[in-house]
Amino acid sequence: MIKNIILGGGCFWCTEAIFKATKGIEKVLPGYIGGNTSNPTYKDICTGLTGHAEVISVDYDLKKINLENILEIFFSTHDPTTINRQGNDIGTQYRSSIFTSDKKEIELITKHIQHLDSSNEFNNKIVTTIENKTTFYVAESYHHDYFENNKSAPYCSIVISPKVEKFKKRNSKFLN
Repeated sequence: MIKNIILGGGCFWCTEAIFKATKGIEKVLPGYIGGNTSNPTYKDICTGLTGHAEVISVDYDLKKINLENILEIFFSTHDPTTINRQGNDIGTQYRSSIFTSDKKEIELITKHIQHLDSSNEFNNKIVTTIENKTTFYVAESYHHDYFENNKSAPYCSIVISPKVEKFKKRNSKFLN
């Protein structure tokens, strides 16, 4: 059974690269959700005025990976304790967020966050928002497979490569 979850962990180039390397992930699409503008462009959402988050839409095979595994990867590969910020990327479009309208998923995500907070996994409390899944807008084609197609670009080599390597070291059981 194929399920879908939408994840915002800052820059979608980073999260796309990580989840594309994950076993059981069938499809990853970068895009925008959670705002008040129809058909936003990257230029639009970069203003921070549309309310959209940079996200990835993740289709996963429940026979190979479950939502708890996805949450484990998600929370271990970005900073879920900073509001509207991931590293040097600042603005509401970079918020740590999960988009779903499924009550069981919301309950599971809430419990996962509570567990992480009580385990002191992070120095600060998690600020990841759980938001209602609304219209998902697929990002422009040049954002797709960005890391794979631009590994030598400074942002990719300085920011994304270390995140992918950290993921591979900490989460080897999830690698393709």
